Amino acid sequence: MELSGLNTVIIGSGIGGLAAGALLASRGALVTVLEAQGYPGGCAATFSRQGYRFDAGATVGCGFHPGGPMDVLGRELDIAWPVRQEPVAWRYCHSSLSLDLDRQGSGVLARFPESRAFWQEQSVLSGLLWKLAAGGLPWPPASIADLAALLRKGFSGFPGTSRLLHFAAKTAYDWLVEHRLDNNTEFVSFIDAQLLISAQATSRETNAVNAAIALDLPFSGAWYIEGGIGRISEQLALSIERHGGTVLYREKVERMHTIRRQVFGVETSGGLSLAADLFLANLTPASLALLAGISSDSPLLRQKGPAHRWGTVTLYLGLDAATAAGAGNRHLQIIGQSGDPGEGNSIFASFSMPGEEWRAPGGCVAVTVSTHTRPEPWFAAIGKSREEYLRLKSIYVEKMLDLLASHIPGLRDGIRFLEAGTPITWERYTGRHGGYVGGYPQTSLFDVRDPATGFDNMLLVGDSVFPGQSLPGVVTGARRVVELAGRG
Repeated sequence: MELSGLNTVIIGSGIGGLAAGALLASRGALVTVLEAQGYPGGCAATFSRQGYRFDAGATVGCGFHPGGPMDVLGRELDIAWPVRQEPVAWRYCHSSLSLDLDRQGSGVLARFPESRAFWQEQSVLSGLLWKLAAGGLPWPPASIADLAALLRKGFSGFPGTSRLLHFAAKTAYDWLVEHRLDNNTEFVSFIDAQLLISAQATSRETNAVNAAIALDLPFSGAWYIEGGIGRISEQLALSIERHGGTVLYREKVERMHTIRRQVFGVETSGGLSLAADLFLANLTPASLALLAGISSDSPLLRQKGPAHRWGTVTLYLGLDAATAAGAGNRHLQIIGQSGDPGEGNSIFASFSMPGEEWRAPGGCVAVTVSTHTRPEPWFAAIGKSREEYLRLKSIYVEKMLDLLASHIPGLRDGIRFLEAGTPITWERYTGRHGGYVGGYPQTSLFDVRDPATGFDNMLLVGDSVFPGQSLPGVVTGARRVVELAGRG
């Protein structure tokens, strides 16, 4: 299909949809993005409250290193990302253990010297993956051309490619077993905690190949985004507009019109009716199914990976800058005494830079604190009563504050603003049905979700399709969608 003049409607302005839209618009497509909220970004948005600018969910920039997916995208679209590299990706705190995760990884090796061979293999695998992902990754293959492209890329990386095949159907935990690290409970807890942040699943629910690149984040570099992570989506939206496209806010798509395997139009909450040649759904499969009225036995809704997925409880704190200085690092990952992932037993906290006046009032910083949670109990609670929901919310808020206060002296006295979001909130503001965030855990590369929707002229984009969540993941997936769109 010729991209020049291709009329394209994108539902949702998450990073994946915007990246695909910007690439299409730069190649001559006529792009219209429809966003329900008044700002772009979805789970990687930055929103305003009482003088603060809070990162909604995602807080760590990655993939901006030379040759990384964000670096390549920026150069292609002539975007100068407002980023600077962090000296430490984050500080990991578990009981008496405190590790700064930097590009050298010396602290981790000093604590876990027996893991050296594991990290050497991780470095080889991740290096190969970054190389394979350059310019897009045609997986899962949809044609003979895809297979040929994979073979060309594979042979250029031989013999390392054979290692990828070895791990393609294994979990990260299987990988730990191969290195006889599975009995090292402290190391397994450390790996689980890192994967929960970067791959949204623990070692038993993350494919080993995905884990290799997810664990590479501190080594390839974390990046501070001036003004908040929402600046990334804002720059992509501006790129679409520079190339003649349109991004419309507060236009929630409420209806789709279809005939057999074709989508011929959508209607929005603002009364717009739009037709297009191509539709991209920057939605989860469940949200798309709800919008399209697709039956529950549709292949689109076939479960990929583990049955259980995560939501999040998120605290948005306005914190006195002097109090925030007690954190000792801009990003903190704190594991409670139980060591269990999620449910307030582990938190990830990110602090804006002191003096960044567009993020917080003078003398304060904006802080986003999150914990993973299973969404189902939250919907059960609000189904009973609002009082039951608020009671559950209060329990989590206090538990998370207690854990953060264990590493920041005087935390509660320094709080100037507090708001909390739950899976109920995430469903309302991001349109993710069921309140799930972070894509779908992938245990095998042979059973991942591709962009197909069952409609010939509609493709999925975003963290639900391979390779999944994170800025590099959704941008790599967006390139794949643009490639498929060009084939018709």
